[in-house]
Amino acid sequence: MSVLERAAPHPLPDEGARHGRLAARPAMSRTTAEPGLHRLDGQALLHVPRDLPDGPARLAVVLHGAGGTAQQALRWLADQAAGLGVLILAPQAISTTWDVIVGGYGPDVARIDTVLHEVFARTTVDAEAVAVAGFSDGASYALSLGVSNGDLFRTVLAFSPGFMAPMVRHGRPRVFISHGMSDRVLPIDVCSRRLVCGLRQNDYAVTYKEFAGGHEVPARIAAAAVRWWCGDERPAGPQSAPSAQSPQSAQSPRSGF
Repeated sequence: MSVLERAAPHPLPDEGARHGRLAARPAMSRTTAEPGLHRLDGQALLHVPRDLPDGPARLAVVLHGAGGTAQQALRWLADQAAGLGVLILAPQAISTTWDVIVGGYGPDVARIDTVLHEVFARTTVDAEAVAVAGFSDGASYALSLGVSNGDLFRTVLAFSPGFMAPMVRHGRPRVFISHGMSDRVLPIDVCSRRLVCGLRQNDYAVTYKEFAGGHEVPARIAAAAVRWWCGDERPAGPQSAPSAQSPQSAQSPRSGF
């Protein structure tokens, strides 16, 4: 477990949002966010669990798929992280999907950086336990940002990704990828199988799971990914949570902390 006394920017300030680079870094905070769901600037949602540890906490930044919402993304991961004391931050894309897909890095990177600065100022996050996760377009974006910012994101959880497009590479995050063998939206042969091969050829540690199903995140797969990230090998609980493709309701968020 590690946390910095002061936030340090990434070492190459000439690489910015247009390169997919994030400047925010964890720092020791004197305040603690109240448990619950908080709405931050830029329509991001932050889930603070009741079992937040006394010391530095894990943080997952979870990214929705095309046409999705921060609330949907938050729900499918929060269900699986229950009881593990994990902070979950769900940003909302400015457009219907993430900037690199609709025109290039910039607006969404800046928005994510802004909310990360806010989270790091208000909560103490373990610098060795920051992850980025996503489904579909969000998974492609998570891989892209994760490889570009491996000095921030030590782990990437990518559920049914289509591609990755980093402009720069920093650090070497470990990667979890899952994909349905019957996916007709992002076919597995030209997506995850190709991505896993390329990552392994470049010496990234990849855990890869294929499952019988389509373009979705089965609850058992999401649970396995979270346990893998947290190093918790306990059996998964009841598999009643729906797939990420289905809109979900969640508690009403509060503004700020």
